[in-house]
Amino acid sequence: MVARMPDSTSPRKGRPGRPRSAEADRAILDATRAALVDVGWGKLTMGEVATRAGVAKTTLYRRWANKNELVVDAVAVLFDELELPDRGCLKADIEGVVLQFGVLLARPETKTALMGVVAESTTDDALRERIRSAIVDRQKRLVVLGRERAQQRGELPPDSPGTEGALAADQAIGLIFDVIAGAIIHRTLVSSEPVDPAWAHHFATLLLTGLVGLG
Repeated sequence: MVARMPDSTSPRKGRPGRPRSAEADRAILDATRAALVDVGWGKLTMGEVATRAGVAKTTLYRRWANKNELVVDAVAVLFDELELPDRGCLKADIEGVVLQFGVLLARPETKTALMGVVAESTTDDALRERIRSAIVDRQKRLVVLGRERAQQRGELPPDSPGTEGALAADQAIGLIFDVIAGAIIHRTLVSSEPVDPAWAHHFATLLLTGLVGLG
C-alpha cells in the first residue's frame, strides 16, 4: 500500500558498480537544492551540481540519468522529514502535519525545486511517474499512520475486511492525501498565503466536519 522507506540520504538505489557513498549523496542533493535557488531550473546543470558538491560529473551520472531524476530525489528527502507525532486526537494530528508541511514548503529550496519539477512533468510522463513514486506514494505513509491511530482511538471506523475493504482503504488514503497536499501546496505556492495555526485549525475542521462545521 505504501512504498518501503529508503535510507535517509537518497531515495534512489545506485546503479551496479562501486558502493554508494552516503556522504557524497548528501552533498549532491544539498548542492542540487542550493543551485536551484541560486540559478533556477532553466540554468541548472549536472556540471553545476557536481562543482558545488565537489564530485566528478561522472559520479552524478552513475546515480542519476539526468537532472530531472536528481531534482526529484533532492526534493523527496526533504519530504521525508515530515512526521506525525501523536497529539491525542485526529484533528490535532492533522493540524500538526499541516503546519509542518507549510513550513517545509515555505523553504526556498523546497519551493523552487518542487515548482520546477512539477512544471517540467507536465510534458514528461516519466518524470511525473517518478514524482508519484518518490514523493507522493512515500508520503502517503502519514495518512496511513493517521488513519490507523484514529481507528484505534475509535474516531474512525475500522476498514472493512477482504479485498474490497483494502481497495476502499487505498482509495480513501489517496483522496485524503490529495486533499491535504493539494490545499497546502495551493495556499503556499499559488496563493502565497501562510499556513499558520489559525488556517490549519480551520482546514482541519473543514476536513473532518465539512462545510457545515465551519458555520
